[in-house]
Order: sequence, then C-alpha cells, then structure tokens
Amino acid sequence: MTALITRPVATMVVVFARALTAVRAIWPESGPPMRPCVYFANHSSHGDFILIWAVLPPWMRSRTRPVAGAEYWLATKLKRFIGLDVFNAVLIERDREKRTGDPIARMAEVLDDGSSLILFPEGTRNETDQPLLPFKSGLFNLATSRPEIDLVPVWIDNLNRVMPKGEIVPIPLICTVTFGEPLRLLPDESREDFLARTTAALLSLSPKSQGAAE
Repeated sequence: MTALITRPVATMVVVFARALTAVRAIWPESGPPMRPCVYFANHSSHGDFILIWAVLPPWMRSRTRPVAGAEYWLATKLKRFIGLDVFNAVLIERDREKRTGDPIARMAEVLDDGSSLILFPEGTRNETDQPLLPFKSGLFNLATSRPEIDLVPVWIDNLNRVMPKGEIVPIPLICTVTFGEPLRLLPDESREDFLARTTAALLSLSPKSQGAAE
C-alpha cells in the first residue's frame, strides 16, 4: 500500500525538480557508475539531494539513498514521510549524545546491501561566501571502512539561488549537476591528505574552477 503512494510522489518530485530547474547532468568520460558508490557533494540547500536524485537514471535512482540529518527529516509527519518513505533516506542523528548506533556502520551496511549513498561531507549547509566548508571526518571514516567503494564527487550549481534562505517560493533557474571521475582512499593515506584530495576533486568541478582552467 505504501508503494502505491510513494512511487507517484517520487515521480512528482522528480518532475517538479526538473521543471523548476531544467537541471542537466554532466557525466565524466567514464559515464555513470555501474555499481554501488558514494556520491559526495557540496551542500547549500535542503533540495541538494533531490536534484542529484532527479538526474540519476531510474535504475540508479531506485538504489540510491541520501544521508540526511534525523533532526530535520523527523521534525514533522510530512518530512518523515518524504524522508523515509519517498527517498528512503539514511537518517543520522547529529547529536552524538542522542545516537543509538554507529552512523558509519549504518552507512556501510547500506553499501553492502547494494545501494549507493548521497553524502554531504561539509556536514551542514554552506551559507558563507566560501565555495566549501571544511569537510568533516565522515567521508574519510566511511572510506576507511569500505576502501573498495568508489567515491564520486558531485558539484551542484545554482540551486542555492533557486531556493534562497528565507524564501518560500522557489525561483526558476537553470541548474547543473556535474559528476567527476570516481576516486578511492589510497593505501596508508592520512585523514588530512584524503580530505584535501577529495575537497580539491569536488572544487575542480565548480564552474569557477573550470572557467579558470580554460
């Protein structure tokens, strides 16, 4: 019964996101990943994972789960329905004192089950003038737990302008979701070196970085 409701809602969300943003996916030369992976992206809006989810091919979308803050997506019945039933999100309690389990172990289990993850290594929305906030340790800890998993950088452009903070009505603008080549944790790579490398890989996909390189 739940599937009869969630599938049409998921389709409506995808159609609405595409109509509002005319979103376009830009894939690397290697194309979309063919096996479970971790998409790690910049984070400036609550709609970020929806845009990534919307541009994935249907067969990939059904096996891709966003990692999101439990305190936000469990705040109301509607958010709970959207987060858990529609997007099948992996909800993580940010407050360590309220956690009942290991979030890294939970994400690793999802990967082991054959699903991909959408992860935002900044840990919170970036509302500053900087292109990225410093990465938290979660991406490194997950990569250490599953070093054989591909990590795919994803740059979301313009969505923060579509859904600016404090505004209720979205502003129609063209958005792009740029996927980079996958990478993995290197043998004996330190946390600092890994986070610096993944940060650089993500930044290299931004329009400003690509424009400077041309």
